[in-house]
Amino acid sequence: MACNGSNCQSNCHRDEDDPSAKSDVAGSAAAAAASVHSSGAVCVKCKANEPIPAAVARGGEVGRFCADCFRSNVFAKFRHAVTSNAMISPADNVLVAFSGGHASRVALQFVHDMQYKAQKNFDASRDRSLPVFGVGVAFIDECTAYPIPSSEMDRVLGDIKLMVSQLSPPTKELHIFPIESVYSEGSRDSKDRLKELLDRVTDATGKEDLLLHLRMLSLQKIASDNGYNRIVLGSCTSRIASHVLSATVKGQGYSLPADIQYVDARWGVPLVLPLHDCLAQELSMLCRLDGLKTVELPNGPCSSINSLVSSFVALLQEENPSRECTIVRTAGKLTPFHFNRIPEINDCNVPLATRRRQKRSNLKLNGSISLESFCPICYSPLNKSDLPALGSLETRQSASDVFGAACCSSCQFQILPRDASDMEQFYSLLPEALASQAKQTNKYDFNPLREQIQDYLLSDSETDP
Repeated sequence: MACNGSNCQSNCHRDEDDPSAKSDVAGSAAAAAASVHSSGAVCVKCKANEPIPAAVARGGEVGRFCADCFRSNVFAKFRHAVTSNAMISPADNVLVAFSGGHASRVALQFVHDMQYKAQKNFDASRDRSLPVFGVGVAFIDECTAYPIPSSEMDRVLGDIKLMVSQLSPPTKELHIFPIESVYSEGSRDSKDRLKELLDRVTDATGKEDLLLHLRMLSLQKIASDNGYNRIVLGSCTSRIASHVLSATVKGQGYSLPADIQYVDARWGVPLVLPLHDCLAQELSMLCRLDGLKTVELPNGPCSSINSLVSSFVALLQEENPSRECTIVRTAGKLTPFHFNRIPEINDCNVPLATRRRQKRSNLKLNGSISLESFCPICYSPLNKSDLPALGSLETRQSASDVFGAACCSSCQFQILPRDASDMEQFYSLLPEALASQAKQTNKYDFNPLREQIQDYLLSDSETDP
């Protein structure tokens, strides 16, 4: 309803009645436009504001946008990844893996923004038919693997608690999980077992990879114990590009497509990568623009393949800002696995639009059973060339032999000990969740059966009415 011009206190009619006001507004607008154009550059999106200064943006796509357009552009990438891949629905309970770095900080902030908006819509609606998804935060404490002064770790934990508590409602529960807790509860020597396990891996890359797998096992344990059905990772384009090259160097080409998709549901709780299309440079800049606090744990020099490849990719990115995107787009042409999608939801509480989006994003599967066996350490899908070793598992005598034969070639080369006696000791130090994977792999391997009945199976075209 329009206000009365005679009684209005906001001066909204002043421009209509006072010619001087019109000239003042026009003059200020002209001055603003002149100041922007005097620099010789404008934002490529709004065509009005001055882009982020080159000294701050450090080139690349960041320097083409003004601050507001840059912020909305990064969030649009996040939102598109979430909606087009049906990553988060109103009935979900989401766990954000939080390390304190730029990527995980932006992931937490964006997930919070989505939840906050959903809560406002819920409060404003009359029927309140759509629930608001829950959000939790998980921080993995790796002090046992990488010794850090207690004062430094206390500072980091204090900063993380502060960052989570300062987020506006709905409240988010913070789970601080020591990585040695992957062992059975009540195990008093879990720290010593973990240290000895890592000490028995002599290869720097193997030790780093094993710790990564234990970290993933920790996130799965937190999620399953606390009722979360999604795990949000802060993996961005830069991180994925480095993984593409390092996995290729380590001989993990067959399983590579499994790790670089938007969704990874091979685990008990599916993983989602909403920052898949965002560069690390963009996330770092966003944290600076919005004043998002981050924490960094001190890391010593590392000569692993992973760190060397990351340095190499960072150098390529400096020479050509499109290199990381090119690497990820090229790897994206590989055929994904059947588990690179969110399992279909039949819950009536999930909106029909969400279910339709999920159905469009899901891959068409040839059969309803899993066609892959998985490495018990890294959980990578195994190639058919690795399966003959699995077929002879029953003829092996020791559990360590069964476990070693079930691992992928990369883990066998970089993580597992060569000597049989060392292998026995290594196996005895593994968490039960890892040790039991070899038994599950052998138990649920349907490939031999499928190959025997392949001639009698119907294709998708034959089953369609």
